[in-house]
Amino acid sequence: MKNPLLSMIPYEEFDYQTLLDAVHDYSQPRQKISHLLAQGAVVRVKKGLYVKGESRQRGPYSREILANLIYGPSYLSLEYALQHYGLAPERVPVVTSVTTGRSRVFSTPVGTFSYRMIPLDAFHLGIDRAELADGRGYLIATPEKALADLLVADRGAGITSQKELHTHLLEDLRLDPEGLSGLDPAALAAIALGYRSRRVKLLADLLANLRRRGGAQ
Repeated sequence: MKNPLLSMIPYEEFDYQTLLDAVHDYSQPRQKISHLLAQGAVVRVKKGLYVKGESRQRGPYSREILANLIYGPSYLSLEYALQHYGLAPERVPVVTSVTTGRSRVFSTPVGTFSYRMIPLDAFHLGIDRAELADGRGYLIATPEKALADLLVADRGAGITSQKELHTHLLEDLRLDPEGLSGLDPAALAAIALGYRSRRVKLLADLLANLRRRGGAQ
């Protein structure tokens, strides 16, 4: 069933002001919003952020754009970004991001969104902008940064050598060998400096050696 009010909203994800503008001709706009929520025509993701209900959607909403909006400053990274790039094989149910704020997890009607705090010096490195078909964009880590973020987060691995790291990447994380060999060692070396991380530097050195040997196999 179509709703002309929601047809005025151009995207599936929108904020409270956009919703309020759509119902401004009603004598009691906030009551109308409550009615739309009760109907399921609008779904509250968190306070001030909404998506259209399933029966009112013209297309799928973007979990990536929602992730950028739910908590910030942030951008997609870690397991979700690695899966996005085809480096990790399994679909990731949680949308993972990094932030300079404190680590948070948001369980919402449209999924779970996780945010991991990283240092400011590391946060500003390795950010890319991906575009949707409608021209809108969202922030996501580069493949190198996503992997670096994951390695730093995985404190319990106890990795001290390139051989151990290589095994961890291919057997534990099950990363795609060809995709791994395509990562940029120089970019990872710069990220290692921002993180002040020996493990990320070890990864940069490993990838440089793999390139010299001709691959990640």
